Amino acid sequence: MPYRTRIRGSARILLPLALTAALLASCAGGSSDEIGGGGGGADDSGNQLTLVAAATPELGFQAVIKAYQQTEQGKDQRFGATYGPSGDQSRKVVSGLKADLASFSVEPDMTRLVDADLVDPSWDQGADRGVPFGSVVVLAVRKGNPLGITGWDDLLKPGVEVITPDPRSSGSAMWNMLAPYAAKSDGGADKEAGLSFVQDLVQGHVTARPSSGRAATDLFLQGSGDVLISYENEAIFMERGGADVEHVVPDDTMRIDNPFAVLSQSPHPEDARAFTTFLYSAEAQRIWAEQGFRPVDPAVAQEFAAELPAPARLRTVDDLGGWAMIYPELFDKNTGEITKIYAEATR
Repeated sequence: MPYRTRIRGSARILLPLALTAALLASCAGGSSDEIGGGGGGADDSGNQLTLVAAATPELGFQAVIKAYQQTEQGKDQRFGATYGPSGDQSRKVVSGLKADLASFSVEPDMTRLVDADLVDPSWDQGADRGVPFGSVVVLAVRKGNPLGITGWDDLLKPGVEVITPDPRSSGSAMWNMLAPYAAKSDGGADKEAGLSFVQDLVQGHVTARPSSGRAATDLFLQGSGDVLISYENEAIFMERGGADVEHVVPDDTMRIDNPFAVLSQSPHPEDARAFTTFLYSAEAQRIWAEQGFRPVDPAVAQEFAAELPAPARLRTVDDLGGWAMIYPELFDKNTGEITKIYAEATR
């Protein structure tokens, strides 16, 4: 049976309406967001580090940055941050947005920066392959799971309305579609079966396609849809905030790997590398886990095994041939099969 959980945190005193307002505020932040002082773009005159990131890990980064600023090395470090749809954020950096650090939902968004000579090609050569945290794809449902959602097949029940962002702008949406595609294609062995399921899902049941995972969470909190395909940490965030939701981890789902790198244009490379080292420390890994993300440190992951249990079958991008194969086949803006499905659904 699929694992079902409702993680209860100290923040459950928040009302769903207040949680929605907080999400709206965070989505609207943009490049002027400040953490510990400073302004928007990369600052070559002071010691501010600027992070350009996907929307989903915002709360995790806020907690990790706060902890870093309480260390001896990070006590004087200022941060600025901008969060948004992963693909849009990546393209903004290529178009000239200055930054020191980049964190995206999917590897192709980082590869775009490598191709533009903004990130060193060796960014993913370390032991953790440039991935300091991750998640898994889950199904968020209304409290009590009134429709009896237990896995992917249940999303195709008559009348079930599903929310998931648009992969043409959102990296989290790519993960959301890869999970059922991988499950139904048996890891890519039967591509037609995987694509047929995705087509039935997107064109028959996905009723809202916001630009980012965080925007999709906000819509679900406001009452839209029966099911939200989401990062596990987003579902946990809603539950801890007091929303009347719970989540189901399908028996067969996808591991989410979120890439992180120092930009070669950073005016503060030593500071940027110091913060990157902290991201992989046991202290930071525990913070990621406390925020509902999957830590990459095996020892820390074991500490949180009860709160973040391993799904029955957890597929990876490598199981499907890697992003070099997946992206052009499924998500390229002109040739990707899943992109075409979305384009047809929005005509």
